[in-house]
Amino acid sequence: MKTNVTKFGCACWLGLALLPGVVQSQEIRVGVAQVDITPPLGIPLAGYYHARGADGVLDPLYSKAMVIESGGERVAMVALDLISITRAITEEARAEIARATGIAADHVMIGATHAHTGPQLARRSRRSDALGGEQPLAVEYTLGLPAKIAESVRLADERRQPARLLAARSRCEGLTFNRRYFMRDGSVGWNPGKRNPQVVLPAGPADPELGLLYVEAPAATGPAQGVATYVNFAMHTDTTGGSKISADWPGALSRVLAGYHGAHHLTLTGLGACGNLNHLDFGWGWPQSSPSEQHRIGTVLGAAVFQAYKDLQPLAGGGLRAASAKVTLDLPVISPEEVEEARAILAATADDRGGNFMKLVRAYRAVDVAERRGEPHQVEVQVIAVGTEMAWVSLPGEVFTELGLAIKKRSPFPHTFVVTLANDNLGYIPDRRSYAEGNYEPESARCAAGSGERLVEAAVGLLTQLRP
Repeated sequence: MKTNVTKFGCACWLGLALLPGVVQSQEIRVGVAQVDITPPLGIPLAGYYHARGADGVLDPLYSKAMVIESGGERVAMVALDLISITRAITEEARAEIARATGIAADHVMIGATHAHTGPQLARRSRRSDALGGEQPLAVEYTLGLPAKIAESVRLADERRQPARLLAARSRCEGLTFNRRYFMRDGSVGWNPGKRNPQVVLPAGPADPELGLLYVEAPAATGPAQGVATYVNFAMHTDTTGGSKISADWPGALSRVLAGYHGAHHLTLTGLGACGNLNHLDFGWGWPQSSPSEQHRIGTVLGAAVFQAYKDLQPLAGGGLRAASAKVTLDLPVISPEEVEEARAILAATADDRGGNFMKLVRAYRAVDVAERRGEPHQVEVQVIAVGTEMAWVSLPGEVFTELGLAIKKRSPFPHTFVVTLANDNLGYIPDRRSYAEGNYEPESARCAAGSGERLVEAAVGLLTQLRP
């Protein structure tokens, strides 16, 4: 594991007492901005194993950026209303951000919200290309995306103003659920259906923790204004469905919070470790896949945010710091016979509407792994720390919640935001135990068992290193 650490010095002191009667403080400046990244109608939509074209817009997609400065040093966090981000897009966007703002490329964290009602990106995977990623609209959109991400950061940097950072940890029970279940026949099922009598109990935990960073700016008269809320929550972003463009529940949450704070308020969502979590409550008979579901979720989660506001506390000082590590992840073992069968399946069909879902899952995985010709994955784990109490951790894929919980449990920062699908997307990254249990996510994974645990160790190492 190769590690790169940058210390920004004592840049984020927020009323930290050093000696009796002596308080050292440095000004915090924060800027936020959003840039519309809604694609044109007709663009292929991402998220499933069958093709869809966008035929309308329920709500727009954005690149949302937050820049934090203290002591002359800056970091940037970006939240994209997209299914994922590729390493190539991240590198190009970071380079453009560095040119436009002077913010160091490795001090920028770019996370996707995983909306399943956003566009296919070109050169994301064999499956996305087969389902529209090679079409001109998708290619043109992908090529233009880094500039729009960079523009959101440039605008946020330009809008920096004196601000105060406050944080809270709360819980939102009954909203996110483990979607893997032990079944009566001894197998592990995946999304087994509403009130299925064959379900015994969930095969793993959920993570209802809600993490908040709240940014407020002083007003000329009256109370301080809320500039932004950064929300960290672990739940798959696939509640809307259909063929219309939408930011899904992060968009609905943004509207709920803006209804209270005003249209100026920006809500950024960092998607927690939810590779095996979603919104489906299988003990509840009501349908849960439609545009109305995102509004229910936005309302419930918004209420939890409003309750958590009561517990906000100013962050203690300690400096802005960033670190990253390159981690090697092995490939799963795929036999030549599996690759041959996979190519035959993909030659016959690219669509799952005919009982081909798991066949396609295994086929795309086998071909993707084979095309690497034994070369393991080299991925980035990144940590950005603000003071002694808060840190963001980036992970490059759909990470199982057990792994995110392990990072938070071992982190020396009381407010640790695990942000998945950040800076890259390797696909599903289950914990080691789940590989033996099988079904969708492990059988889709492009990395070998134990990969998730390597990411945990890298993240904990960086967090420990950055805790002053």
